[in-house]
Amino acid sequence: MIRINMFSQADSVKGQGVGSAYQELISLLRTHLVDEFYVTNNKYGASDLTHYHTINPTYYANSFSPARGRKIGYVHFLPETLEGSVKLPSLAKKVFYQYVIDFYKRMDQIVVVNPIFIDKLVKYSIKRENVKYIPNFVSKKEFYPQRPEQKNAFRHQLGIPLDKFVVFGDGQVQARKGVDDFAKMAEANPEMQFIWAGGFSFGKITDGYDHFKKLVDNPPQNLKFTGIIDRQKLVDYLNIADLFVLPSYDELFPMSVLEAFSCGTPVLLRNLELYEAIISGYYMKGNDFAEMNEQLRQAANDKQLLQKYIELSNRASAEYSEDNLAKIWNNFYHEQYELGKRLGQIR
Repeated sequence: MIRINMFSQADSVKGQGVGSAYQELISLLRTHLVDEFYVTNNKYGASDLTHYHTINPTYYANSFSPARGRKIGYVHFLPETLEGSVKLPSLAKKVFYQYVIDFYKRMDQIVVVNPIFIDKLVKYSIKRENVKYIPNFVSKKEFYPQRPEQKNAFRHQLGIPLDKFVVFGDGQVQARKGVDDFAKMAEANPEMQFIWAGGFSFGKITDGYDHFKKLVDNPPQNLKFTGIIDRQKLVDYLNIADLFVLPSYDELFPMSVLEAFSCGTPVLLRNLELYEAIISGYYMKGNDFAEMNEQLRQAANDKQLLQKYIELSNRASAEYSEDNLAKIWNNFYHEQYELGKRLGQIR
């Protein structure tokens, strides 16, 4: 049996997609592939494969130990994708961004969640053959379409009329996520109920913290900020939503979109190039606030259009299902094990 040790602090800060992706992979390995791999978390004993999910300095230090076997690094972000998320002094930013790349270069194999990152990593002098694209996924056991009576009960709990159009978005409250445009949509559509789930995972170093704190404390009347909520509660919000809206300016492979797909909730996104390679054709899109707002209004007034995107969400959910990804991860880890044996990295 192949020994895999996961190094991760991804779930130490709530409200991050990295933590959700990590939890999903661990669950998959311990259910679908329990006979293939012996999986440990944050252990310093010998392993065949060591999979680093986060870039903690202690992990960088322990990556020099031969006991780590073949080292696999998960790339959830690049320096440029941190712009608009965290505000750091220029010198600290320069040092941190260089550290990020140095960490990735320490790995024997890189896994990216979006193929558009491959060329970007190559520009950082990482060999193309050492980069593998494996998409994110979500479990149908956690994110699923609920029965109408469940949806109605949760609407009643929140005090939302059954006939009111609900727009839901989630993620950290920051500029990169397009939260300003989400609030602007709420102001432009007072007859709808808007809900944003998420908070300040990075605290006061969140880019634009003061501005967004004022917005969260004094939102438009029809916009509710829930703060950071557990994933188990997200399924309830996604099921009462008539439309999931994420106006992000920059993303990798957002878990929130996959979670919406998995619940059969239609999706509206900002038109970003990086989505084209992974979920093209499954969602409504707009280039800016005006176009996204127009798409929102069309969806609210055209049940046939909304039904079309419900069906497309279900189709996307099937493509990024747990069963499909179990096969991909199984093949990947076995390939890495054989390669590590040939190169003498595994004892």
